Amino acid sequence: MLRKQILTTPHATSVPLAQELDIAALATVWVTSETVDAPIDNVFDHHRGPGGSRWIAAEPGEQQFILAFDTAQVLRQIRLEVEEGDVSRTQELQLSFSQDGGQTYRELLRQEYTFSPPGTTFEREAWTVHIEEVTHLQLWIKPDKGGKPCRATLTSLVLE
Repeated sequence: MLRKQILTTPHATSVPLAQELDIAALATVWVTSETVDAPIDNVFDHHRGPGGSRWIAAEPGEQQFILAFDTAQVLRQIRLEVEEGDVSRTQELQLSFSQDGGQTYRELLRQEYTFSPPGTTFEREAWTVHIEEVTHLQLWIKPDKGGKPCRATLTSLVLE
């Protein structure tokens, strides 16, 4: 079972990658909100790709989730997928890490994803990194750069 804590398909695959970290076994997930039918668990369930399961925030506006690792981890690769088939928007994402138990964070990357259904609806990114002694990984999402009342989404987050 994925440990978590609330802070306030057709083309999908379900095969874990060879070096993928088992988040359910290694971390607690803190999340600001989630819908009942699209919980944060879906981000780590291996149902990836277009049509895969996904997390959807319960409310519009900025969201975050934090992976609090039981023991410090070494991260070598981060893979992320986002899908939006309904609303044209530009979702902003910031990924930060902590090496001191969540006391301070350093920004690792910042990315924007522009969706224009029915054309562009799916984005996949992979970043090679080498970070040792990671105690927390924080993902901040602004669902629409233009300020529309949209809900943040994320299909998968894979750490190696």
